[in-house]
Amino acid sequence: MIVLSSGNPKIVKSNKSGLGYLTKIMHLAPATLSGYNTCPWSSPGCRAACLNRSGHGYCTPVQETRIKKTKMLFQNPAKFRELLYAELHKFCRKCNKLGVKPTVRLNGTSDIAWENNVYFSDMFAGFPQIQFYDYTKSFMRALCQEKFDNYHLIYSRSEKVGDDKNCLTLLRAGVNVAVVFRDKLPKKWHRFQVFDGDKTDLRFLDPFGVCGLKVKGVGKKDTSGFVVEVS
Repeated sequence: MIVLSSGNPKIVKSNKSGLGYLTKIMHLAPATLSGYNTCPWSSPGCRAACLNRSGHGYCTPVQETRIKKTKMLFQNPAKFRELLYAELHKFCRKCNKLGVKPTVRLNGTSDIAWENNVYFSDMFAGFPQIQFYDYTKSFMRALCQEKFDNYHLIYSRSEKVGDDKNCLTLLRAGVNVAVVFRDKLPKKWHRFQVFDGDKTDLRFLDPFGVCGLKVKGVGKKDTSGFVVEVS
């Protein structure tokens, strides 16, 4: 079983950006789709707008593979670790030959605190050459991410009551926040500069501010407040 991929459209865009990075991403079954909760901080809005079934994700074999990987992660984490680490080593060797820096996004369709998992807590120190990054809806994960030099987290806004306040607290602390907007991006959100986060997926290269993302796929039907309207 292969646990990492590079076919995600934004990952493809990043890999073609000419910025000197090559990225792999891991897609697990989101929320409780597999019977295990991989998105403990998720909201109804983000679950409804999830890109899990976007692109090739709509195919039944892809969904079955994501569920199978997720079940292995929870039922046999030692085996999952063996597979993941082997792929990370192989990816590093490939990037070294190509003269590019390896980057890995572990939570393509999940929000797992890898740094707190006993089976994977040594991953970031064990692969110092890799720049890891993820989106998260955990306020504390985003706020306390300085634990590892090579794991960058960006906070992902939801429609939950009080979450805009969380976003502003993080922004004032110097932590970037990702916000999904309808149709177009505003210049500012709550007085903080908005930049286009759809150009690449390399969040660790972003300037400080609000990472603006235009709503995609099923998210276009959102009425929960997860997608922010732009006047």
